[in-house]
Amino acid sequence: MTPYASLIARFARIATIEEAAAVLGWDAAVMMPRGGGAARGEQLAVLAGLAHETLVEPKTAADLATAVPPEGPDAAWHAANLRLMRHAHRRAAAVPGALVQARARANSDCEKIWRDARAGSDFPAVRAALTEVVALTRELAGCLAPALGMSPYDALMDGFQPGIGAGDVAPVFGAYETFLARALPTAEALATAPLVPRGPFPVAAQEALCRSLAERLGLDFAHARLDRSAHPFSGGTPTDVRITTRYDEADFAQAVLAVIHETGHALYERGLPARFARHKVGEAAGMAAHESQSLIVEMQAARSDAFLSWLGPRLHAAFGGDPAPYAATNLGRLWRRVGRGFIRVDADEITYPAHVILRFRLEQALIGGELAVADLPGAWNDGFATLLGARPPDDARGCLQDIHWYDGAFGYFPSYTLGAMAAAQLMAAARRAEPGLDAALARGEVAPLLGWLRREVHGRASLLGFQDLLIAATGKPLDPGDFTAHLTARYLT
Repeated sequence: MTPYASLIARFARIATIEEAAAVLGWDAAVMMPRGGGAARGEQLAVLAGLAHETLVEPKTAADLATAVPPEGPDAAWHAANLRLMRHAHRRAAAVPGALVQARARANSDCEKIWRDARAGSDFPAVRAALTEVVALTRELAGCLAPALGMSPYDALMDGFQPGIGAGDVAPVFGAYETFLARALPTAEALATAPLVPRGPFPVAAQEALCRSLAERLGLDFAHARLDRSAHPFSGGTPTDVRITTRYDEADFAQAVLAVIHETGHALYERGLPARFARHKVGEAAGMAAHESQSLIVEMQAARSDAFLSWLGPRLHAAFGGDPAPYAATNLGRLWRRVGRGFIRVDADEITYPAHVILRFRLEQALIGGELAVADLPGAWNDGFATLLGARPPDDARGCLQDIHWYDGAFGYFPSYTLGAMAAAQLMAAARRAEPGLDAALARGEVAPLLGWLRREVHGRASLLGFQDLLIAATGKPLDPGDFTAHLTARYLT
């Protein structure tokens, strides 16, 4: 077996271990008892250790040093695959195995404490556990930074969206903050109060509608599941994708919109090239790229006037009552409302980036040591007041609302807004390439958009980096102007 072939087999084994860990986490979130949390945390730590040991064993380093990618039609793919494997090894070799397992345990423990702390708006209850998570994450970043030639925070970002660092993000976010100060008051002044559909909306009817919408968007349930969880998410592998949502009989929108969003993620996974399954090059091109795919489906397509004109009658058929709230114009007012809410996942398109900017700045300060964990609630409230002009009334609507930090995910948040910006840029390019796209959406047909995404994004997997992927698909690197142009057209005219 050649060194390159040996690496393929070894990385496939690592991918299988990581898939097992992902399924364990998914099962825990959906169906496993809370009392088993300690055992699951230990299982996750062991799996993390096994994957790390396989990646850093001497044979891996030796093969990476001598491997030559095969020639032929897929030469570019194999060259990219070898480059990505070397990068993954460089990251792993910089980190002691004991730290990998310690972080897995600490993250699992903290996440379980956070659940109760958030429910009780009790930050002191989780402060010690979060302090340990932050300390271990700083240690991780300190190991990675010299090995990668990056700042500690950039090394964490690299684990979620390679090729994008804080120096790239900060000016983009600064420019958006300037745009927000002008755009938000205008959007609020132009807003018209919507009619609100009256429930109750039976969960069984919501579930049936959500499944049919996911299928309409292109999700094949021979390779997918839709389940319930406390917070919507997606996961799995290209041949076995899982999405979840939550249901509220007083408000069907959160379930419907969450399923549309998570279906966008699932469609990306399903569209990755099967011939490179369990290869690094066959994975999604990072979390900002992934978020662009959920948001192009949810925000760009499904919340467009065209698609709402098709969706409205289906909603009325599912829930009955007065048809007026289901008119496309009213659905637009209802699902594109602008407001200064405290909760990120409920935020509108205009204010959502402010929530991300706040987290981006705070987590840099936490990792850099400029902000102590004990001071996080006050810093959060001050930052929120600066960005959106209000102070959260409690920590449940402040620094406790998101799972990410309590599960050890630092450097992730910028991907959300980078993804939103990329989604607007991709949608503009898709409209140029598919002139009948909006007419198709008005018929509930997503195939033209999905076909374009399959060619330009999904099918390229990680062959290209984030910026090169955008250049290939749209003709230019990330251009926040497409996002602000989209917001201006939708909310400011």
